[in-house]
Amino acid sequence: MKDLVQDGDSLVASTAFEDGVDRRVFLKAAVGSGFAAATLPVVAQSLIQTDTAGLSAGDHIIVIDGQDVPVYRAQPEGRTNLPVILVISEIFGVHEHIKDVARRFAKAGYLAIAPDLFVRQGDATKVSNIADLMKDIVSKTPDAQVMSDLDTVVTWAKQRGGDIERLGITGFCWGGRITWLYAAHNPKVKAGVAWYGRLTGDATPNSPKHPVDVAQGLKVPVLGLYGAKDTGIPLASVERMKEQLGKGNSRSEFVVYPNSGHAFHADYRPSYNEADAKDGWKRALNWFAKHGVA
Repeated sequence: MKDLVQDGDSLVASTAFEDGVDRRVFLKAAVGSGFAAATLPVVAQSLIQTDTAGLSAGDHIIVIDGQDVPVYRAQPEGRTNLPVILVISEIFGVHEHIKDVARRFAKAGYLAIAPDLFVRQGDATKVSNIADLMKDIVSKTPDAQVMSDLDTVVTWAKQRGGDIERLGITGFCWGGRITWLYAAHNPKVKAGVAWYGRLTGDATPNSPKHPVDVAQGLKVPVLGLYGAKDTGIPLASVERMKEQLGKGNSRSEFVVYPNSGHAFHADYRPSYNEADAKDGWKRALNWFAKHGVA
């Protein structure tokens, strides 16, 4: 296990992109601030910036089966025996937004860990367009590999003083789907919060099952936060998921925001809905506290 030098707070400038500004300069500044290339240009004027005051935070490497797997860790400084939150990224990988979310959880008293689950397939933060990102990296990342890597990350968290008897998981978009699947995979998970993760899909060798396929046997309570205007996740799939959950005993719930589409929590993107994002964040913290993670 190797630790990298702690990174600093390199954040995008708070000025909005305006006509007449050289886009190349703007993109260079955004890339330098740690945002994934496929997300650019970021909407800087609505970006939430969480500092590291009172935190211990930085990048690390976990060696898993000979592979260096980067993770970002954030936690309250000087404290141990903390509840653990796994923060699972969007398709864009562990870029500045995901690191910021980890720091938000650390400010709330958690040991938050965001692992790079695409590392064997490539660097998701460097791919400049979503089509290539999906084709060359995301679709080639097996669910079984992700589950195994997360198991090792949990063990690493325990070695660093985390209390994995209070283990939670949350994720966004691709990470929302993984949240459902990992909650079904690891009985140590006490609760999950899935933000607009896909629920249904065709079976493939890399993704043989989707959340709807594991819902009936799910024992872990997962809170699903979804947008009614999400064109990629139709409400019919949410209803189908509810139906399958109702046949089991997971105590899972959904909140569907009527005025939001996909990625409404992503404060660096035009899809951001401030009111719903804040409400979802409050619900997430309450959900973890209610189900024994805090």
